[in-house]
Amino acid sequence: MTQTLVVVVLFVGAMAMLPWMVRRLQQHRVAGGPSGVIASRVLSAVAVGPQQRVVTVEVGPEHARTFLVLGVTAHQINCLHVLPAFAAHPPNGAQVSPGVASFSREISAAIGAAEKSSDG
Repeated sequence: MTQTLVVVVLFVGAMAMLPWMVRRLQQHRVAGGPSGVIASRVLSAVAVGPQQRVVTVEVGPEHARTFLVLGVTAHQINCLHVLPAFAAHPPNGAQVSPGVASFSREISAAIGAAEKSSDG
């Protein structure tokens, strides 16, 4: 009977440790995983309706990050805009071509054009 009791206690202990081990493994993969890991990060989310959001996400490997502006509804996700991270914040010594406008300038221009069309 003692042998059965020991097996049951070990089994219950292993089952109790399983969620902790899974969480630990997931954290290890994200933090110190292989160099090819592509991590993503939600930068902002703005509600524009009851079930609609505009979400800004940073994706890609560390050396080639990209910003995505996504329109998210209950049924679908649409990519509204893509901007390489270096265009918004150029790395030291990097030159950004004059044709690449920042996202904020593009949004300001779009808002200005919408205001002009509504005025006249």
